[in-house]
Amino acid sequence: MNLLPVAMTALARRWKRWLQPSLLRRLLLAQIAVVVLLWGAILALFLYDSNRVTDLVRYDKIFDSVITIAQNLAADPARQQEALKAFDMALLETSGDFSSETDKAPVMQVWQRGRLIFNSTAAAPVMHTAVPGRVENVRVGERVWRARMMTSPSLDTRVLLAEPKVLRFSFTVDHRSYYLLPLAISLPFLVFPAWLSVLFALRPWRQVTQETAERGPADLTPLSFEPRHKELQPLVRSINGLLRSVRDRASRERVLIADAANELRTPLDAMRVNVEALKEQTADAGQRELMINLLRSNDRAARLVGQLQQLMRSDEMPQDAVPMRLAFDALVRERIPFVEDLARVRGIGLDFVSEGAVLVFGERESLISMVSNLIENAIKYSPDGGTVTVRVACEPESSKAVLRVTDQGPGIPPELRERVFDRFFRNPDQTQSGSGLGLAIVRSVLNKHGGRIELAAGEDGSGLLATVWLPLSTG
Repeated sequence: MNLLPVAMTALARRWKRWLQPSLLRRLLLAQIAVVVLLWGAILALFLYDSNRVTDLVRYDKIFDSVITIAQNLAADPARQQEALKAFDMALLETSGDFSSETDKAPVMQVWQRGRLIFNSTAAAPVMHTAVPGRVENVRVGERVWRARMMTSPSLDTRVLLAEPKVLRFSFTVDHRSYYLLPLAISLPFLVFPAWLSVLFALRPWRQVTQETAERGPADLTPLSFEPRHKELQPLVRSINGLLRSVRDRASRERVLIADAANELRTPLDAMRVNVEALKEQTADAGQRELMINLLRSNDRAARLVGQLQQLMRSDEMPQDAVPMRLAFDALVRERIPFVEDLARVRGIGLDFVSEGAVLVFGERESLISMVSNLIENAIKYSPDGGTVTVRVACEPESSKAVLRVTDQGPGIPPELRERVFDRFFRNPDQTQSGSGLGLAIVRSVLNKHGGRIELAAGEDGSGLLATVWLPLSTG
């Protein structure tokens, strides 16, 4: 098996998921950006301040100390050189970690009686400023120095301190200072705490999402989660308002359909009685055939009214209703005699197989409606002389009761197997009459009981296999 396409597909899927917009990633990046911007602002302020006036040349006391050393030890040149060298090393230590040989080190030059008596390094050029006491830019060759010179009339002593004019950014890198290095070190460690903080802050949002995701399609009660956060309160209020409006509209529709179905049943029953009476009174074969067709239409209309009433009852059952413990295998067995007459008329055989006691929790009438619709549909769409098999079993590993109803009819194309659960939808190629409510009733009952249904082809590839799963009773 070539694993490369599988790995590439998984990689592409992960990359696509990463590119998908994410509020968590957006907030995390915003936090990192704020930290970087704040740190950058502090660093920029430091760079501006440090380059505006350099560190060494701003301090008058340094110049005073060097002038004092040069004047007091003028009579002893060896000691004078030793003292100036020691002072220069002290300046290097306080100004950075580089040595006097580096081209970024500060330079100290001392004159006495018009002669240069000390230079930090022989590589540094001799520099002069135009105005004593003022910081000036001195260009020597291709380099620019920030320099300042202080003078003393005693022994004509002059002291010049100069630093190369470079951005302090370079200094901070070379000095391993606490301005840039902490950002480079701490930024990776800031990502995980920032991610945790954002994740924790979004917990109320996830609670709303979880409760909404756990809702069944018919559960239109308001969300129980009441956030204390002002950002979430408008969202929850909007969701609850939408649920209330949808619930009220659905309730009005159910009442209207239920009332219409009840009102239709009485005239349909009266019409049937009258048509049957007329049929018995007439001897004309043509009129009797017309009345038989009228009775068939009356049966279809009465069945539609009955299914509408079943659908309304299944919709009105509470979402968490578990009114009683039922023997599901016995319930299905009890329904077989009620549909045997329908099967016998067309010569269809009914096989019932039960693998033992199967207990479920549920509302009896709704489950009867669900079982009856499945078996009647299987009989209706099976060919004359066919067989309908009904099996009830238990799946302990999944804690489910299973009902399988198999027919030998034309089946349902795979692309329509989900749509047939929509109310009033029927297969366009179906020749049998019907209302398109039977499977909608089945799905509605199963939604209320936490079950599910799956349609597939029969074992030999023909017909239709309807498989229903219901939670087992664990009591």
